Amino acid sequence: MPQEALSYQNQSGAPCYNPTSMDEFNPIEMDRRSNQEPHKPAHKTMSPVLWGLLFVFLITLVATVYLTYTVVRGATGALFGLRTPAGLSLNEIPEFGQGVNINTPLQEGNGPSPIPWDGANRVTILVMGLDYRDWEGEGPSRTDTMMLLTMDPVSRTAGLMSIPRDLWVNIPGFDYGKINTAYYLGELYDTEGGGPGLAVQTVEALLGVEINYYAQVDFAAFENFIDEIGGIDVDVPFEISVDPVGPHNTVVLPQGIQHLDGPAALAYARNRDTFGADFDRADRQQQVVMAIFDQITSLGALPKLLANAPSIYNNLRSGIHTNLNLKETISLAWTASQIPRENIKRGLIGPNEVSSSMSPDGMDILLPDVDAVRAVRDQVFATTSGIAPVATVYVSNPQELRQAEAATVSVLNATTTAGLASQTTNYLQDLGVNVTETGNAAESSDTTVIIDYTGKPYTVEYLVGLLNIQANSIYSRYDPNSQVDIA
Repeated sequence: MPQEALSYQNQSGAPCYNPTSMDEFNPIEMDRRSNQEPHKPAHKTMSPVLWGLLFVFLITLVATVYLTYTVVRGATGALFGLRTPAGLSLNEIPEFGQGVNINTPLQEGNGPSPIPWDGANRVTILVMGLDYRDWEGEGPSRTDTMMLLTMDPVSRTAGLMSIPRDLWVNIPGFDYGKINTAYYLGELYDTEGGGPGLAVQTVEALLGVEINYYAQVDFAAFENFIDEIGGIDVDVPFEISVDPVGPHNTVVLPQGIQHLDGPAALAYARNRDTFGADFDRADRQQQVVMAIFDQITSLGALPKLLANAPSIYNNLRSGIHTNLNLKETISLAWTASQIPRENIKRGLIGPNEVSSSMSPDGMDILLPDVDAVRAVRDQVFATTSGIAPVATVYVSNPQELRQAEAATVSVLNATTTAGLASQTTNYLQDLGVNVTETGNAAESSDTTVIIDYTGKPYTVEYLVGLLNIQANSIYSRYDPNSQVDIA
């Protein structure tokens, strides 16, 4: 394996990383670092599971599970002081029976550990939608939909932030790639926390927020859930044709308020055949989330939710994987039910926050303007009262983020210029970079690169800007035994 190095060939006079030929890397390792999708199914990818299911999962599995599981056992008053709706007999509320453990996370196998929520501070959840059927026989799924959900119980505000699947980001421990491949890589290489864990880390690095929980859902559970709650009402902004699953099922939705069943709601949310493509789709998905919120919290829907609670719970349990347990879900949903609709903010990473480009291997990608993306984050996380400032949730100062990473850096000279490594080391150390290794590379090279061994995105981003390094010269080769974090 060739070594990396530094050269002092930047037009600005600043030293640049310079490795030996990347073409000599082992092809198996190269595939892992490049994040290229080994094989794309020929059929059209169906957008499945909107993150709306999370609002389902959080609010429903509360307006239903909470009122059934907790109220029936007479614990309501002790826990939350919830009053039974007038005219509703507790004797009519169905029980879940034995075997429902409210302290067990609803996930299987390898998943990230949650950051427990204390019920008082802001909580943030990453919701991912996967269509397992689209990737059947092709290895792990990719996330078709990603949404960040946040709630602040003090100011009684909440927010939804949509993340485009083609966003080109650093995936910790791997190379730059589309954000929807983070889940795939985590599953394929069985990283700590699996696919959900790597997806969470990737979004945390992009947005600079701490994510407490994740939830991933499949589209079949979403459809069933919409039907269980009696459908949803959506204000369609213009006439649109949607295609529910199955042949010859095209439905034309006219402009105005439309009542949608599960298949139609899913088809509406995943449609991308409009002028704004994926950006329009993100807006429609948020529309559906809010429609679910309205349906679940409407007084007239409560008796139906209670009557169908066991069925809804079993449906969600089979279609959702999360590191939330039922007890935490109940608490979250109860908090969500106290938030006025007008206090729920919606934001998406749209055309003003990205630029269209091509990846080194020819894929259409979206390059994020990180400052603009985080401005959207700030809007979504903002509180109306200012009681609980967003600054207590994340650190947005780049210097503080780099310092928190405490990355160690190796500087190797692959040029014929004697003393270049020492000169570059002094330059970087004067700027606060922790260079712990200096020397000469085993082979010469005229290409400048950075290799991230342990996932230090903020330090990498700083060096890239400082040394004017191109995106196709940034690599990640996960090696927990490496003596340095970045070379």
